[in-house]
Amino acid sequence: MKKLFIVANWKSNETEVQAEEWFRALKNSQITTNKEEREVIVCPPFILLSQAKELVTTSHLSIGIGAQDFSPFDSGAHTGEEPPALVKEYAQYAIIGHSERRNELGETDELLANKVAHALQQGVTPIFCVQGIETPIPEGVSLVAYEPIFAIGTGHPDTPENAESVIKAIKAKTHVQYVLYGGSVTADNVQTFTTMPAIDGVLVGGASLDPEKFMKIVENA
Repeated sequence: MKKLFIVANWKSNETEVQAEEWFRALKNSQITTNKEEREVIVCPPFILLSQAKELVTTSHLSIGIGAQDFSPFDSGAHTGEEPPALVKEYAQYAIIGHSERRNELGETDELLANKVAHALQQGVTPIFCVQGIETPIPEGVSLVAYEPIFAIGTGHPDTPENAESVIKAIKAKTHVQYVLYGGSVTADNVQTFTTMPAIDGVLVGGASLDPEKFMKIVENA
């Protein structure tokens, strides 16, 4: 049986109260996770990383914590950046290169390669986002998320067959070990993606904000 990754990207959402309710709902659910077979990773806004780590620890939840970005700079005079040494205190993973940051903030391939290098130096695993087989993947990346632009937040996912084809091509070209699919994933369609041989899990956006919907995605995956 292949290992699956189910990643929740909260984007710029959730308050401390909502985060506490989310983790409480996860704790009270009957969902069990075995990191050897199915790894669940939650990526809240940076300001909630400390709280998320505490709630995961105190609730004895077997899930990972991820940041939504990673600074290309070390500690120092970089106003607004979150230093890698601080991020690694809370997160084992970091989403890097999400299409929203590429499009809205103009993040370049060179900048993203620097972020990946800093993450790897700190022992944080990048979840590197690509939009197709032409997106350059920096050296050392082992976990990639294929997120077609037309499917992000639109409610119109890629077909499982096309996602499988693209992901197979990415693996053949780069030899990346794990490639996830991201884009309008729901509890109703998640299994159509995760049962594809080359797809190693999903990156979930809007549906991850509702704990019941997200737990159903985990269950159905």
